[in-house]
Amino acid sequence: MNDELVLMQAADRAAVEYVASVGTRRVFPDAEALRLLDGFDEALPQSGVDAVEVIAQLDRLGSPNTVVSNGPNYFGFVLGAALPVAAAADRLALAWDQCASSWDGSPVADTLERTAARWLLEILDLPRESSVGFGTSATACSLACLTAARRELLRRKGWDFDAQGLEGAPRVRIVVSQAIHITLKRTARVLGFGMDHVVFAPCDGEARVDPARMPALDDMTILCLQAGEVNTGEFDPFAEIIPAAKAAGAWVHVDGAFGLWARAGSDRGRTEGIELADSWTTDGHKWLNTPYDGAMAICRDGRVLADAMQSDAPYVPAVWDAQKNLTLEFSRRARGIAIWAALKGLGRDGVREMVDRHCRLARRIAEGAQAAGLEVLNRVVLNQVLVRAGDDQRTQAVTAYVQASGRAWFGPAVWEGRPAFRISVSSWRTGEAEADRLIALLEAALREVG
Repeated sequence: MNDELVLMQAADRAAVEYVASVGTRRVFPDAEALRLLDGFDEALPQSGVDAVEVIAQLDRLGSPNTVVSNGPNYFGFVLGAALPVAAAADRLALAWDQCASSWDGSPVADTLERTAARWLLEILDLPRESSVGFGTSATACSLACLTAARRELLRRKGWDFDAQGLEGAPRVRIVVSQAIHITLKRTARVLGFGMDHVVFAPCDGEARVDPARMPALDDMTILCLQAGEVNTGEFDPFAEIIPAAKAAGAWVHVDGAFGLWARAGSDRGRTEGIELADSWTTDGHKWLNTPYDGAMAICRDGRVLADAMQSDAPYVPAVWDAQKNLTLEFSRRARGIAIWAALKGLGRDGVREMVDRHCRLARRIAEGAQAAGLEVLNRVVLNQVLVRAGDDQRTQAVTAYVQASGRAWFGPAVWEGRPAFRISVSSWRTGEAEADRLIALLEAALREVG
């Protein structure tokens, strides 16, 4: 048996043992485990260390210090556990070690990502002519979409952005939800809009953009709406806002990092009208439960996205919609393969069942929390439960108790200027038993804090 095979088998054994333990591990490492991290504080070796020992150290010191978001008891940020079929596909793709920029770099990656793109548009019921770029994150994909949006609005005014840049260009405005996610703020900042010049659309009490108070829109406006507000899970009223925005000539982008997957569930009424937008972004690792580093930039007019991201060179020509021309990355891994595997493994019915189950469990947790004496602050229309435990001190104490227990984990939030905590249900491993254990843990926390 050669050394490379021995090494991969050692890594496989450690990985299998870890995955088998995610249901019983502490969700967040305790102090004893955290002390193990000091073992990584060492000098760079002069001579290389045996590869099997490198993996052994990684497992020995690293595995006890993971946040077990891959388990059934993680209710923190909207992070799904990696589906076995998606993780396994990612593992095989890693062994293939393909440069998935175009067909020439990897015929199999190009084929699978085109299939994944087609399936994605079908299950989300978005315009079938759209192009899909598989990028690193919703942030990177939003950057691609908003770059394309600005470039296209300027083109319509006769401005050559590629040649002339922004110096002296007509002004493009960006209008965003008052409840915008921080990643879109970062995207706007990176693109040079300047937060002092971003226009915020007022929201109602559920963090939805209020159509009655929508700022003026025109043909030099990029309007960013949300599918799944990070605290309440709410959706902007797309059917009311988007037609008016399009009539004014604005470009409409939808940030649907997790909420866009509601289109694949049974209750998709709140997403009505979302298909009228010009571009969308969503993550795979949130509600589709794929490994990290896999998100999607979706653009109704693929040529607009491809022209903005175009990266053909004499030594690497490609068709216009090759992945290197739809994303920020030139040399890239085939992120769409895990998306393909998840959709193939679940099918339309499996995705619907998972989305429906998580929404049902969120309502179950909300009912249990209310019965225990906690205040649920949102309507629980999706998989998010926003909770407060009376006064601010008790709210923070309940959060700290649950986090320290190791039996579950959720994070703090701020709602209307006051502390709260947010419970997100998004792991395929989470079922009724885990939901009920979380409710019991909340009850114990309340007894402890008094």
